[in-house]
Amino acid sequence: MTFDDFVSQFWPSTINGVVLGSIYALVALGYTLVYGVLRLINFANSEVFMLSAFGSFLAVEILGLNDGGDPLRTGGALVGVFAVCLIVSVVIGGASAVIVERVAYRPLRKRNAPRLVFLISAIGASFAISEAVGEWGFPFIENQQRKEYGLTKFFKREQLFQLFGADVYDSNIIVIAGAALMAVILVLFVGKSRVGRGIRAVAQDAETAKLMGVNVDRIILITFLVGGVMAGGAAFLYELHTPYARYDVGFSIGVKAFTAAVLGGIGNVKGALLGGVLLGLIEVWGSSLFGADQNIGTVAAFLTLVLVLMFRPSGLLGESLGRSKA
Repeated sequence: MTFDDFVSQFWPSTINGVVLGSIYALVALGYTLVYGVLRLINFANSEVFMLSAFGSFLAVEILGLNDGGDPLRTGGALVGVFAVCLIVSVVIGGASAVIVERVAYRPLRKRNAPRLVFLISAIGASFAISEAVGEWGFPFIENQQRKEYGLTKFFKREQLFQLFGADVYDSNIIVIAGAALMAVILVLFVGKSRVGRGIRAVAQDAETAKLMGVNVDRIILITFLVGGVMAGGAAFLYELHTPYARYDVGFSIGVKAFTAAVLGGIGNVKGALLGGVLLGLIEVWGSSLFGADQNIGTVAAFLTLVLVLMFRPSGLLGESLGRSKA
């Protein structure tokens, strides 16, 4: 691909990059919140995303929408189905994140286990969940094939308008607007609510927060819950953009989301949002400039991360959750 081709495809690539980056950003919030509070990486967050994606597919199956029929485009039926799928994804995301905290983290915290043990436990939980889903799967998902199910079975993308010559689809608007809304709600929650103040207090100094009457265990549980809810919302939006799910879908998304969190500043909510969008843009621009292969874009994204960390080891924004108002 020549540079002229890159220029001609700049705006379509930019739109696609913002859409992907919005999804990465929401998943990155789960990593950055847990790290901000515990100074630990919840590597099982990628499987929380995967379970949420399957949950949305399950909701569509229960509603009988995989049986065929004309696509839904407007009206209360479409809004209702979207609401059901989103609620199921968010509930499964939040519940699975809480279970991970209860099973893989809390027993170790009670025993004051070394940080390396937490890391091993998180990785073990991640592999256990992924392989369990891969082994047993779901009756309406073909684990080894990319087959359209779920939301795209009844919701077909439709072009709304053009921006600088690039086609903008309804799914693009829904993903970007939905991610932005969830991000704003989270920033306000962490920065303005009483629970949010508790999260920031524990992130800054857990022992002092405990002496001041903060229930540290409860705050940690809520932190995992909020991160899971963000992953659940991201899974719902991901299905509007990519119409398939596999048992290992969380791995690639999780690695990129974690990279986004590090790029923006691990432990920083706004940094995770910035890092997610930038990573999505760099990945798509890299693929457009150096070749159609998506792996080229991934290489470009990781090289950018290395260059940024060489000059700013703490990431682009660099503040920890405990020192930031958001």
